[in-house]
Amino acid sequence: MATTSIIRRWVRGSLLIMVLVLVVAEAIFLYASYRDLYGGVQRVIESRFSTIAGRLQATGTAGDSSSTAESRGQALRRTVEQFEEKDKFEFMLLDAQGVILATSSGTMTRDLTDGSDFAQALTSASGVGSAIFTTPQGERVMAVTMLVPYAAGNIAAMRMVTSLTLVDRQWTQCLTASVGIGLLAFLLMLWSGLFFVRSIVRPLGEVEATATRIARGDLQARLPATRYNDEIGRLCQTINEMAEDLAENDRLKNEFISSVSHELRTPLTSIKGWVETIKNIDDPGSENYRRGLTVIGTETDRLYTMVEELLDFSRLQSGIKLQCQVLDLVAEATDAALFVEARIRQEGLQLVYEEPPEPYPVWADPARLRQVFVNVFDNAIKYSPPGGSIFLTLSRTPVTVTVMVRDQGRGIAAEDLQKVKQKFFKAKNSVRGSGIGLAVVDEIVAALGGTVEITSVLNQGTTVTISLPVYHPGQEHLHESI
Repeated sequence: MATTSIIRRWVRGSLLIMVLVLVVAEAIFLYASYRDLYGGVQRVIESRFSTIAGRLQATGTAGDSSSTAESRGQALRRTVEQFEEKDKFEFMLLDAQGVILATSSGTMTRDLTDGSDFAQALTSASGVGSAIFTTPQGERVMAVTMLVPYAAGNIAAMRMVTSLTLVDRQWTQCLTASVGIGLLAFLLMLWSGLFFVRSIVRPLGEVEATATRIARGDLQARLPATRYNDEIGRLCQTINEMAEDLAENDRLKNEFISSVSHELRTPLTSIKGWVETIKNIDDPGSENYRRGLTVIGTETDRLYTMVEELLDFSRLQSGIKLQCQVLDLVAEATDAALFVEARIRQEGLQLVYEEPPEPYPVWADPARLRQVFVNVFDNAIKYSPPGGSIFLTLSRTPVTVTVMVRDQGRGIAAEDLQKVKQKFFKAKNSVRGSGIGLAVVDEIVAALGGTVEITSVLNQGTTVTISLPVYHPGQEHLHESI
């Protein structure tokens, strides 16, 4: 349907305009050719009249005496009798009523006149009239009449008639050639236009079919490589890249669902087992009773953290309102470090942090900024071996402030490093978790106008660098929502 629509639009639009231009060009050419052919015949006859009129002027003396007029009349009759182009023209002399007085052929037939050229000459300012008509024998002729400019007895006009057989044949040939060329040009336009339109329509049809398959869930559908490096080729490449991204996201989503299901099942299984155990313990002071409650509390906190992480990511994807204000980044980072320090020591790790003496002002949401720090610290703790250190470093330039968290953990493989900020992605050597912590960090920092950079070396550690713009007056209207 799309193919038919595009071709129809091309026919109604571009092709119609081209045809109209072609028709107008043909009409102008044919009109000019007609005027040139038939007008040329009339100009030739008029040139003969001018020559005869020049000779007539030299006959006698100026004036209207009867002898002079009679001399001119006789001169005109001699010219008719001695006319040398009888094979081309019939030369006639007419009186004031248009009656034929003499002809170059000697015949006085009226078959070669219909009177319209003489009537036109009488009313024309130039004294010249012309007419094209068909004789009773079926021959097309042109008659041109010119009033005699000087008194010449009873002769009032000169008239020449010539056959248009050759001119009509030339006109027919010109018309045929012009129509043939126009038809050829139209067919060439039609062929080239359809070829060009189909070169667009065919790949668009493939794009439509492939996009439909992708929309219906066939994420393995791909468009064939095109030899054209144009908009169509780039569109096909973009569709293929989109399909690959969708397939990758679908794979990551499935892995995420599987991972989250496993992560949720583990604490739920533990909680359920200990609940069953506690039900059979009558003594609240029993060590197993207290241990069960501790495990239930720990696993419940773990479930709560996972659910909150998922909810935060969902809110970020749906768009939330940021409650930004002027903050001291040093104070916020220090509070976050104090918040996780107990857990760091519990895991057998050490926090290395030297608090800068001066404040680093930023425009940010305190709750979201705390979430960023906690997520980054959480990853550093999870991937650090016991006895290792976590380094927190703050620095400042005239335009940005930077928070750098470095661990001495297992690191991230080079092929996974560019994907760790993608939602649902979990590296090959990842530990438990939902895989969306860094995606949440990247979303929040980007909403605050900052950047997140991650560098890592396998078995040596990972460094997360968060950069935010330094606060300046007038920044309040920026980054209000994501």
